[in-house]
Amino acid sequence: MVKKLYVANLPFTSTEDEVSAALSQFGEVSSVNLISDRQTGRSRGFGFVEIDTDTEPQDMSLELGGRRLTIDLAKERPPKR
Repeated sequence: MVKKLYVANLPFTSTEDEVSAALSQFGEVSSVNLISDRQTGRSRGFGFVEIDTDTEPQDMSLELGGRRLTIDLAKERPPKR
């Protein structure tokens, strides 16, 4: 089942390939979108991952760059007015 995950506490130097490789142990990663600051271009330390897996996010325990990642199901944004 394809899930969209919110992944936080990422090292600011993380790349999409590194995040994909780390999460690939839980299933097939189809996309990674790391969020960066609009003005500086610097990573904001979180992103979104689409992954085909049966593993629940709370069972995904990972460290990347010495930091324990926070992983949860992504929530849909309410529409802007």
